[in-house]
Amino acid sequence: MTSFRFLAQALCLFVVLICQSCTENETRTGLEKPVVDLSSHESVVDSIPVFSEDSAYVYIKKQVDFGPRTPNSSAHDQCEDYLITTLKSFDWSVKTQKGEKLAHDGVKLKFSNIIASINPESKKRILLTAHWDTRPWADNDADESEHAKPIDGANDGGSGVGVLLEIARVLKAEDLSIGVDIVLFDIEDYGVSSQAQSFCYGSQYWANNSTYKGALPYFGINLDMVGDKNACFSYEGHSNKYARHVLDKVWSSAYALGYKSMFVRDITYPVTDDHLYVNQAGIPCIDLIHRDKVSGRFPDSWHTHDDTMDNIYKPTLKAVGQTVLRVLYME
Repeated sequence: MTSFRFLAQALCLFVVLICQSCTENETRTGLEKPVVDLSSHESVVDSIPVFSEDSAYVYIKKQVDFGPRTPNSSAHDQCEDYLITTLKSFDWSVKTQKGEKLAHDGVKLKFSNIIASINPESKKRILLTAHWDTRPWADNDADESEHAKPIDGANDGGSGVGVLLEIARVLKAEDLSIGVDIVLFDIEDYGVSSQAQSFCYGSQYWANNSTYKGALPYFGINLDMVGDKNACFSYEGHSNKYARHVLDKVWSSAYALGYKSMFVRDITYPVTDDHLYVNQAGIPCIDLIHRDKVSGRFPDSWHTHDDTMDNIYKPTLKAVGQTVLRVLYME
């Protein structure tokens, strides 16, 4: 009896210590208790279609091969045609939002938001977004003489679009009960750091001119810079404020698939990105964007001429694409 009491006391002490350790860890990271159990490993993985990182890589390269997809350029026009044609080839319904925007520098920018949908009759819908334009300036490049030249935008723009094209291709051949909308936003990257609203012109227009006639999507996921070799995705500030439950949902799937090291639960400072305006339109939306886990900085290639196909890493594309597919099929 004494031995049993001793063992029981020891077990209780062990549980208390474990609980204290978890609490201290949550305090250090500044995170609240997750809405869902991020250690969950539901056995639904076998029913989820396979995301091809090779295919996504090709879709990124196709965009880059047009050259910088800056507004008012021929490369921009050619890439638009390619994206629309590709989505239609997957049997998605495609339409565009076109217009002109007077930018912060007085230049009139022609823009085209590309909107694709599958299972349009489904009342339950999920929104997936990315931006397809590229930055007209390499203002973060170490060589100041190169600042005025546009960038390839393989990661910043191209990677998110490439992942969504592969998801669109996969969903063409698969049974999915819910509806999915893909919006490829234009003129996201024309801005200057001193004027936050000079970024994301395309998503600002979309948010103020919604194409939804009935119920809004349940939630959204924005992909931006999701192809770097050392990618790290954190709980971005606006995402954590407006759509914490979506962060938990996506991270739960990433953990279940074995991508815990890439999807960290540190809260990083908010950034002005397309998801901000999606949230303002009433759709809880997160930003899946590369941030250094310590400094919160973007990848070294950001807004430089190093943002090329050389920095696109297929395992990162796989992790992001397979995670998003799992989220869709968990719905």
